[in-house]
Amino acid sequence: MQQDFQNTNRKVKPLKKFGQNYLKDKNILRKIADEMHLLEGDVVIEIGPGTGALTEFLVEKCKNIFAVEIDSRVIADLENRFPEVKTIHADFLKFNLGGIFQSANKKVRIAGNIPYNITSPILFKLIEARAMVSDAVLMMQLEVAQRILSQPNSKEYGILSAFINAYAKPELCFKVSPNVFYPKPKVSSAVMRFSFFNETPILNDKLYLQLIKTAFSKRRKTLKNCFADTIFEAVNLKECGIDPSQRAETIPVEGFITLANYSHTILGK
Repeated sequence: MQQDFQNTNRKVKPLKKFGQNYLKDKNILRKIADEMHLLEGDVVIEIGPGTGALTEFLVEKCKNIFAVEIDSRVIADLENRFPEVKTIHADFLKFNLGGIFQSANKKVRIAGNIPYNITSPILFKLIEARAMVSDAVLMMQLEVAQRILSQPNSKEYGILSAFINAYAKPELCFKVSPNVFYPKPKVSSAVMRFSFFNETPILNDKLYLQLIKTAFSKRRKTLKNCFADTIFEAVNLKECGIDPSQRAETIPVEGFITLANYSHTILGK
């Protein structure tokens, strides 16, 4: 989700194709900026600044801000309002963070009211780029936030939680009512902080993701049945302390990591 402001000529209308619902409550915007706990020397990348409602509060705390915006309609306004911000017209999912990281010579920090329909791809991109990213404060759908924070043996626990919690520490900052957006969405929202781990014990990132996707592919099936006719069929679950009759929803993140590393050793992948 992105923000809205009234300029001298017109109000920029939110576009459905970009998943835009404009945040209009300045108190919420200020709270998001405060949750960043920014220092003067920090380097911030804002995802989807829209018309700059959150940017306005970020620049009060930090001068090294890069705003990556896909909507060409607002680029000129952003550049005029925030000449100190480096505005980049690009799709964040296709944007290479390496250039900013190398020029800054330090890890970057991420902020944004992201389009809810691409929440998972954004999080997966940040995890892949975690060597360049220290943390992120993001607005997202409350239901997705609850899935990320879910624990084993709950109906919400699944791929998203098992994957993200292996690479980052997620925290709920605060919840946000639908009433502070235009147009008003049908869902509640939440601001989340993700602190990315410098190192993880995972030997093969792609194999880990493949394993948890396979494990949760048939939630009501046992792991033995989920792994049947897959590359993981040859893996001895008992060697990892896992009962083959267990379901994926009962396995904690640490158990999946152990299983993935064992699979990596056995399969040579």
